[in-house]
Amino acid sequence: MDAGGYDAELRRHDEVLRRAWGIRPHDHVLDIGCGTGQTTRQAARAAQAGSALGVDVSAPAIERARELARTEGLGNVAFEHADAQAHRFPDQHFDLAISRFGTMFFADPVAAFANVRRALRPAGRLVMMVWQSHERNEWDVAIHRSLAGPEGPVAVPAGPDPFSLADPPTVKQILGAAGLTDITFTDVHEPVYYGPGVPAALDWVRGFTSTSETLKRLDPAAAARAVGRLRETLSAHLGDDGVRFDSRAWIITARRG
Repeated sequence: MDAGGYDAELRRHDEVLRRAWGIRPHDHVLDIGCGTGQTTRQAARAAQAGSALGVDVSAPAIERARELARTEGLGNVAFEHADAQAHRFPDQHFDLAISRFGTMFFADPVAAFANVRRALRPAGRLVMMVWQSHERNEWDVAIHRSLAGPEGPVAVPAGPDPFSLADPPTVKQILGAAGLTDITFTDVHEPVYYGPGVPAALDWVRGFTSTSETLKRLDPAAAARAVGRLRETLSAHLGDDGVRFDSRAWIITARRG
């Protein structure tokens, strides 16, 4: 898949998330970890008389987001290359903060969510989607098993944890410490889409940081065997509409206290 592959991967999740936003025409929306801005542009179209601001730590993603917004002729959307953990947002400006899998990688999550809280108006809302635990996500389990194979478990490279907000009690503690209240969790059970066929899906999965770093740690012969097992796993998940894996996520909502 191309640069838009992440949006295609999460199409079914997007449909659920958009319903949870509940954006009103005059809302001002902050999109955290917006990537190339699909969710930000969706929010801007819903907030016709308001605005949407997308922020991300990836400068190339932000440049692409700006290009796409210009192409679509959206005048009420903006993007900033920024870290939501530390960026000085205008105080009490946003009615709603949203995120699609963009809040799991903060070095200091309490500080990050406290910063987002300051940017929300009184009673402003946070609506974010995060992954549930590793073992509840078939895509991650299957990839790990394929990479390990008969050689046994492989060392998982240290790095950002996509499942850092999977545990509801932990999340409640983090958000509560950040000054957010009325915290709720909604189970989202939708598949992820990895491409129309096995070659595209293999390219996509090999582009995952965890996959590429793991393969680099293996000797060439072991890496080739791991890729072969991965190809077989993807083939087993190929259906009429492409390669799909089961996944579980949370939609977490909260309000400024």
